[in-house]
Amino acid sequence: MSKKYVDIETLKYILYDIHKLENLLSRERFQEHDLESLDLFIDSVKEFSDRELYPYFQEMDATPAYHKDGTVFVHEQVKTVMEKSGEMGIIAACFDYDDGGLQIPISVFQAVLYIMDAANNHLPGYPSLTLGSAELIIEFGSEKLKEIYVPKMLAGTWAGTMCLTEPQAGSSLSDIVTKATPSNDGFYKITGQKIFISGGDNQFSENIVHLVLARIDGAPKGTKGISLFVVPKNRPTENGTLEYNDVMTVADFQKMGQRGYCTTHLGFGDNDDCRGWLVGEEHKGLAQMFLMMNGARIAVGRGAAAIAMAAYRTSLQYANERPQGRKLSADGKKNPTEKQSLIIEHPDVRRMLLLQKSIVEGSLSLVLLASKYQDILTTASSKEEKEKYHLLLEMIIPIVKTYPSEAGAESVDNGLQVLGGYGFCTDFTLQQYYRDIRISALYEGTTGIQSQDLLGRKVPMQNGKGIELLATEIKQTIMIASKYDDLKGYTTVLGDKLKLSQKVIGKLMPFALKGNYERYLADANLFMEYMSIVVLGWLWLEMAVDAKNQLSTADRKYSTTFYESKIHTMKFYFKYEVPKTNSLAESLLSDEVVTIKNEKEYII
Repeated sequence: MSKKYVDIETLKYILYDIHKLENLLSRERFQEHDLESLDLFIDSVKEFSDRELYPYFQEMDATPAYHKDGTVFVHEQVKTVMEKSGEMGIIAACFDYDDGGLQIPISVFQAVLYIMDAANNHLPGYPSLTLGSAELIIEFGSEKLKEIYVPKMLAGTWAGTMCLTEPQAGSSLSDIVTKATPSNDGFYKITGQKIFISGGDNQFSENIVHLVLARIDGAPKGTKGISLFVVPKNRPTENGTLEYNDVMTVADFQKMGQRGYCTTHLGFGDNDDCRGWLVGEEHKGLAQMFLMMNGARIAVGRGAAAIAMAAYRTSLQYANERPQGRKLSADGKKNPTEKQSLIIEHPDVRRMLLLQKSIVEGSLSLVLLASKYQDILTTASSKEEKEKYHLLLEMIIPIVKTYPSEAGAESVDNGLQVLGGYGFCTDFTLQQYYRDIRISALYEGTTGIQSQDLLGRKVPMQNGKGIELLATEIKQTIMIASKYDDLKGYTTVLGDKLKLSQKVIGKLMPFALKGNYERYLADANLFMEYMSIVVLGWLWLEMAVDAKNQLSTADRKYSTTFYESKIHTMKFYFKYEVPKTNSLAESLLSDEVVTIKNEKEYII
């Protein structure tokens, strides 16, 4: 295993210097915190991850979670991480003081979860889902529900899940059939099945609190008829004990990656004794669940970015230690008498490492950008500020979920190439990172779903106001960067790509206006890739501007090489990744359609 699974300097640099965490601390919600105390919190999580997460990374893959006699058995480190996440305030970090929280900025919370994900991506999902479930209860639940469930969830004693997907419905939530039948005693009888439930069961948690989407008897069809319920595995009684609530773990799913993070098939009400309690209003369940789903999508992007970071640190260490081959001399030949070169000296290996670095650090900045938007949104002091950052966050969430997942997998794949044959062997962790990251593009909405969300829902939102606001943010960075002579070329390129994106939207939008949504969304994946590259180009230009500023001052926080590496990586991204938008735009602007089914089937 690599000596270093995360670049803590770059993490803090992007959090503090690029996204200006200090500016958030002037807001009333965060005034009791300062940079020093938050820095200590980050360092404490890093030490915790060094001790309790990273050493078990390979072991949890080798001894995956498994189902037996109605229970899922997980690695004992799940118990440790849940307990410590409660004790350290990780689960409660972002909640209000009144709810037992610490009111820490979401940006800091995402940073510490990123460290944990990089250390061992099999573990942070358990506390992360628990806090997401608690968030829904706090936001929409009754005072009684809050009193019963939230304290134990924030303490890590009880775990939590989100239960959306059903065997017959998949991602089509309008087709869910789990039933909720009202009783005369204030609860609903729940019957149905849910699949792909992450963290759905384990032998250590005293209780699992499921947040379940279900249809009340007589509810309207489609998504408008879905309600949200608290359905615990064991229901609390009046005397403070727990009794079984007819929630059965039917099976678990054995996966190619993240094998220590259990994924379950749950049955509710097989014995007609499963009770659920309504959260908020009837038929508002999907809108309520989206609060958690948006957080979950950012979490998926964060996890993918972290896995890619850990893989990069591994391949970088290997490249700095592995001698192989020799550099070419002026005559194009190699001198066999010379000492072997380290593979990091070979241009193609350097290309792969720079690709990794550009994806990894760009993805981290993307995740923290979304987190900053969340922090500003939750503390907005005016209607205008609230609307602006709501729209910016809506625009960015599909990209945050998708880019680290897709490009992150490419990054890890290049890490395998750096190691050569060793990358395919279990002696090294690259193959595990490769298997672990692949799920990121699938859960919480596949890349196809995220792409359709971006183009189909987010771009037209409020007559294109969201995409306009995002373009304005990018233009501001372009304007600042253009003041530097050696950055002007990059600003011109990014500005041209931004203009071209408007041309693409102008080409596609008439199809939507005419009701031809199949044609409008046929190449949504290409549009997602295009916009992701533009956004990452923006974020890298932003880092280059800051690095230029820092290099012009004598009082630098980091080394000269550190800042120069950011500028160099920006140059790499613009040379090798940004030009991909040309071919994407060509396809998006083409009138030829080959994926929409006609009368005759050609996929044979």
